[in-house]
Amino acid sequence: MGFAGAMVVAMAVDALLGWPGALFARIGHPVTWLGRLIAAIDTAWNRASDPPWLRRAAGIAGALVVIAVSVALGWMLQSWLPWSWIQLALVGILAWPLVAQRSLHDHVAAVARPLSAGDIAAAREAVSRIVGRDPATLDEAGIARATIESLAENASDGIVAPVFWGALFGLPGIFGYKAINTLDSMIGHRSERYEAFGWAAARIDDVANFIPARLTGFLFVLLAPRRSEALSCMTRDARRHRSPNAGWPEAAMAGALRVRLSGPRIYHGSITNEPWLNEGARDPLAADIGEGLAVYRRAMLLLAGVLAILAFA
Repeated sequence: MGFAGAMVVAMAVDALLGWPGALFARIGHPVTWLGRLIAAIDTAWNRASDPPWLRRAAGIAGALVVIAVSVALGWMLQSWLPWSWIQLALVGILAWPLVAQRSLHDHVAAVARPLSAGDIAAAREAVSRIVGRDPATLDEAGIARATIESLAENASDGIVAPVFWGALFGLPGIFGYKAINTLDSMIGHRSERYEAFGWAAARIDDVANFIPARLTGFLFVLLAPRRSEALSCMTRDARRHRSPNAGWPEAAMAGALRVRLSGPRIYHGSITNEPWLNEGARDPLAADIGEGLAVYRRAMLLLAGVLAILAFA
C-alpha cells in the first residue's frame, strides 16, 4: 500500500501550497499541457466533413492516445525512482499537481465571501469561474446552489478520484485518470461538434468515476451534521441526476445541508430542466456554502487518514 502513502504526501503538499501562481505563470500546469495535446488531436481528427461513425472512431483513437501517453509517462517516471521511502515521497510530490483540494476550497470560498456580504455582482463573477451556467441569471439562491453543486462534484472528480486511482497504481493511475477527466471536460459534450467525437471520452470518464463518486458521497454522509438525512437523500435521489456519477456526492451534500440542489438552470440562453435533488427542501443561502466547505474539509481529512492507515499501520 505504498502508493496510498504517496497520495497522503500529495494531499498534504497540496493543502499547504496549492499550485502557486508564480509556478503556473512560469510553466503552466499538467492539465494545461494535457489540454494542448487534446486540442491538437481535436483540431486534426475531428472533421465536420466526416460521417458520424468515422468521427466516433477518431474520438476513440484520440482518447486512447491521450490516455496511453499519460499512463506511459507515469510508468516511466515511477520506474526510474528508487524503491524505498524516497519513492513514496517523490511519487507524492509528482502527484501533487493533480490533487486540487486547495484550489477547489479557495474557489468556493471566493464565492461565499462576497455573497455573505450581499455583493451579488462580485459573487456572480466568482461563480462564473467554477460553473458553466449563465451567472447573470443567478440570484443568491442560484449562486449558492451552483457553488455547492460544484463543490460536491469536483470533490469527487478533482480529489477523490485521482487519489483513488493513484493509491491503486501510483503515477500511472493518477496520470491516466487526469487524462480521462480532462478529455471529458474538453470534448465529452453533447453538442453537434462532440456528440460523436467525444462519445468515448464521456463513456470512459463515467467508468473511471463510478467508484470514486460513490465513495465521495459516503464520505460526505459520514461527516455530515445530519448523517441520516444525507444518506436518505443520496440513496433516494442520486440516480435522478443527469450524470450517472455526479448525483451521488451532490445528493449527499443536499441532504447534509437540508437544501435542494440541481433543478432547472440556464446554459447559453437556454433553460435546461433538471430534476431536483432533495426536492421540497429550502433553497441554499450563502451560509450553506460555508457549512458545505466544513463537510468537505472533514471528508478530505478522513480520506487522508484512511490512506495513512492503509499505508503505515
